[in-house]
Amino acid sequence: MTDFKFQLNEFHRNTSEEEMLADVRRVAVKLNKDSVTYDEYGEHGKYHQTTLTRKLGSWFNILKKAGLKINRSPMNVPDEELFKNLEEVWIKLGRQPSYDEFKKPFSRYSVDTYARRFGGWRGALEKFISYINVDRDDEENENNSVEERTSIDNTSGQVFRHKTKREISDRLRFRILMRDGFACKKCGRSPIKQRDVELHVDHIVPWSKGGETLPENLETKCSRCNLGKGNAFNE
Repeated sequence: MTDFKFQLNEFHRNTSEEEMLADVRRVAVKLNKDSVTYDEYGEHGKYHQTTLTRKLGSWFNILKKAGLKINRSPMNVPDEELFKNLEEVWIKLGRQPSYDEFKKPFSRYSVDTYARRFGGWRGALEKFISYINVDRDDEENENNSVEERTSIDNTSGQVFRHKTKREISDRLRFRILMRDGFACKKCGRSPIKQRDVELHVDHIVPWSKGGETLPENLETKCSRCNLGKGNAFNE
């Protein structure tokens, strides 16, 4: 009988940026190409693509840092990049974008790119909502569960131990904006009525004062109200 044993998956949270970029370059050499697509790296790379994009930014940014050729063909754009673009357009408008609105200057990619990739515009919206509702930060929180998160109140010197990290993920941020109707909870301003309104999501009780990064402690503020709040709490 063949002898085998279970093994833990290799853990990459502490992998350096240069190690990741070196592996992207390794894949390019292996394929004898001057560029690597998102899917090609997924097949031949040592790390998961989202591990790289979480740490290094967009796939185009990764190629640039690795010194590889940047091919901006829509066929090479990863789904996550298209979803991020859709998220940005949705936030700018303060509502679900229509088929006819999805073009420059709002969007970096054409609506046809989404339709071809996801089987129609409606299919693209459905895939996007599924993407938003699956927060990969949950996996990171599990991986980092042994890591102590603390903050110190600069005024009182009190030390707080947190169960969540301070940073608000893009997906959680979008869900809070949706929940709050893309409007500032303090003054009611919204990009739906005023195109130049910029919305932020911030902690109600600052993280530095013991607040957690949870939906019940997050709210939408316009940049004007959020700046005043930040100064008041000295977060």
